Amino acid sequence: MRIAVTGREGQVVRSLMERGPELGHQILPVGRPELDLGGDEQSIRDALAATAPDIIVSAAAYTAVDRAESEPDLAFAVNDAGALAVARTAKELGVPLVHLSTDYVFDGAANAPYAETDPTGPTGIYGASKLAGEEAVLTTTDDAAILRTAWVYSPFGANFVKTMLRLAGDRDEIAVVADQRGNPTNALDIADGVLRVAVNLVSSDDSGLRGRFHMTTSGEASWADFAEAIFAASAAAGGPSARVRRITTAEYPTPARRPANSRLDTSKLAQAHGVRLPDWRTSLPSVVQRLLGETTSSKALHQ
Repeated sequence: MRIAVTGREGQVVRSLMERGPELGHQILPVGRPELDLGGDEQSIRDALAATAPDIIVSAAAYTAVDRAESEPDLAFAVNDAGALAVARTAKELGVPLVHLSTDYVFDGAANAPYAETDPTGPTGIYGASKLAGEEAVLTTTDDAAILRTAWVYSPFGANFVKTMLRLAGDRDEIAVVADQRGNPTNALDIADGVLRVAVNLVSSDDSGLRGRFHMTTSGEASWADFAEAIFAASAAAGGPSARVRRITTAEYPTPARRPANSRLDTSKLAQAHGVRLPDWRTSLPSVVQRLLGETTSSKALHQ
């Protein structure tokens, strides 16, 4: 299957580039300068059409959560107008679309994991722009699956696991927020899930396979819990570790408000697509080990 993916350097894109060929799929990343989601629609269409895809995965996005508060026009240009352009292209080409979204479409005030039918209420520009992008997709094409995910990490790009390992190399104690909860999700697991969904969409026109779905690994944690698990996995592999000092959100102010509850209910995805991502605790150690190996290799090259 020929799968066009927006972006080249994102965590999910790079994970798809790794996982896709293993399953016999051709992953066709399309990014700058050929494709600029903040650019004109025709250039987006031309770049994607040139790949002659069987399906499009809309993975690229403006993801700078805090910076979005001061760059709302750019965030909406990419996450809303850009998503609309990709959806229009998919419809014109007559191919399904998988569009990635986020837990930030919710306000985080609920006491239970969010279901797809729960009311949305983004508290910041990033979440609002992603929600607008979801609406743009679903009002443009009825051949799309929106996959909301959360707390993404991987061996690629900038993410929480990389940050914790870097800080542990310099500090004995690290302050980490303990009153926000979510589902830490390995982008490699996301890639596996996206590929399963993509095959389902191409293979069937069942409307039940379309619409909004939540896709995270199972199990929940606070950021502090997540950090402690990272350090435990690192220590077991001979890497750096640190003590975690649990703090509140109020003690770590940020320009954009983070949801206190980012947990997502993934039962709809399991029922419709047969996709169940593994528990985050089983996925984390391999990523930590890969990152430690890359750090060791990098140091050896510079000696």
